[in-house]
Amino acid sequence: MWLCIAAFWQLIRFQYYILRGDFALLYQRVREYPLSASRPSRELVHRLCAAMDMACIWYPKQVLCLQRSAATACFLRQYGASALMVIGVQKLPFKAHAWVELEGRPVNDKSYTSEMYVALDRC
Repeated sequence: MWLCIAAFWQLIRFQYYILRGDFALLYQRVREYPLSASRPSRELVHRLCAAMDMACIWYPKQVLCLQRSAATACFLRQYGASALMVIGVQKLPFKAHAWVELEGRPVNDKSYTSEMYVALDRC
């Protein structure tokens, strides 16, 4: 339960930057978020992602991919996972999307997400 509360707090934190329209500051916060010294197990990473999924369900507003990915990347880093938020685009039809990768694989989205979008940046 406490993991869901911590995940919920991360969502609130990044909602603030989105409401202000401050993408640059959101991006900077994700890029500079410290990585904990401990290394999480795969099971803990799975539990952290599940907690974020649950927090998104209970969040009072629709959680968009940018907010969710920023929150997830920082949440995972807080527990020592070297997670990267990825921002990508699809050419036709044009779509932009954000997701989180761990060891080069998406962890908060479909496993084939990185094949659908061209990554513009990882932070």
